[in-house]
Amino acid sequence: MVIGLNLCPFARKEWVQKRVRLVVSEARSEDELLLVLQKECDELTAHPEIETTLLIHPWVLEDFWDYNQFLDGVDNMLIDNELEGIYQVASFHPNYQFAGTEPDDVENATNRSPFPVLHILREESLERAIASFPDPELIPERNIALLQSMGKERVEALVRSFGGFQAR
Repeated sequence: MVIGLNLCPFARKEWVQKRVRLVVSEARSEDELLLVLQKECDELTAHPEIETTLLIHPWVLEDFWDYNQFLDGVDNMLIDNELEGIYQVASFHPNYQFAGTEPDDVENATNRSPFPVLHILREESLERAIASFPDPELIPERNIALLQSMGKERVEALVRSFGGFQAR
């Protein structure tokens, strides 16, 4: 959906060039997940040919509010390991909800995924991509407008075609 609808204008290139690492974590606790996240940051550091990692963690943080709180721990892990400014972590969840929205508002679909995901991005690459893109600050507004123009039913049908975004 992200690539197909061009929700992230930078994603297609890396996907086509096979520079996206997909990892499914077996972590069963937040502490285990933080260790896996740190290992994946180390993996990116060791392998510059990998641009980004999608760390899928289906067994921990199924509740969105717990997941949202966990993101503070992610930021702290980056700081503690001197990775702040090198990596940035974007968040996706089956029940993602932006502040000020209702759970079923269509714009929440821009950050929904079939399972909870931590997307590790190289900040330097992200800054380069943003600098070369006209009006990058308008990307979220454009995405929301696109999903709203599609309508809730069409977006839900698209989501179902990917197996749905229902937390277990």
